[in-house]
Amino acid sequence: MDVQWYPGHMTKARRMMEENIKLIDIVVEIVDARIPMSSRNPDIDKMANNKKRILLLNKSDLADDAVTDKWVEHFKSKGFYVLKLDSRKANQAKKTMKLIEEASKEKIERDLKRGIKNRPVRIMIAGIPNVGKSTFINSLAGKGVARTGDKPGVTKGKQWIKIGKNIDLLDTPGILWPKFEDRNIGIRLAMIGSVNDEILSKEELSVMLIDVIKERYSGSIKDKYEVDEIEDSYKLLEDIAIKRNCIKKGAAPDTLKAADIILDEFRGGVIGRFSLDTLE
Repeated sequence: MDVQWYPGHMTKARRMMEENIKLIDIVVEIVDARIPMSSRNPDIDKMANNKKRILLLNKSDLADDAVTDKWVEHFKSKGFYVLKLDSRKANQAKKTMKLIEEASKEKIERDLKRGIKNRPVRIMIAGIPNVGKSTFINSLAGKGVARTGDKPGVTKGKQWIKIGKNIDLLDTPGILWPKFEDRNIGIRLAMIGSVNDEILSKEELSVMLIDVIKERYSGSIKDKYEVDEIEDSYKLLEDIAIKRNCIKKGAAPDTLKAADIILDEFRGGVIGRFSLDTLE
């Protein structure tokens, strides 16, 4: 399966970000903690050159904690301000604000030397679709200022949001990049739901996901679905379909329905806490 998805609104969103980046002091990039490298848009690196960078590993409650800790140290060594978080939890906003204060310290000191007082720190929130940007912004703002959804493409335009007296925050649509050079990156993005499911073969994607989980987290499929982790992952998908009573006419296993269940339960952390990107 070759995954490529770059709808027209992303081209428009990228141009908008390029036009606004000159106004920005800090770029906050939100990635999915399960695939912190695969969910980093290389175009953001190009646009945010010479800007202070904060990297938030969101949905860390769904990822393998030990692996996430290694990624945090890796990105810190590259010069990022880094935080792992679950943006749905109320206390995460305080941690993020502390990191923003740290990253904006030089900017504020520079302003004071020039005689400029109380100029807001301007922050751009960037990232690919479905990594939780809107949920994060609502947590930071303390109110529902950004639309949220469990499908990619909910945010389509830019929006300036005031956070307290000292922060102007620019919310931007989730954008991918025009072509995934590495086939595995596209597949991982599809697994976490950052690519429109309608363009995918969900059965094929779920079989690939089963393969990864069996290899890295042996026993998890068996424990969750009460089936033997046999080598043939498509046959395993059929076994899961039967176990979950996903049956078509003629008593055949409904593998598409089972694939939906597996992808939904993986994305929701029901099967377990898994990391698909590793540093090994």
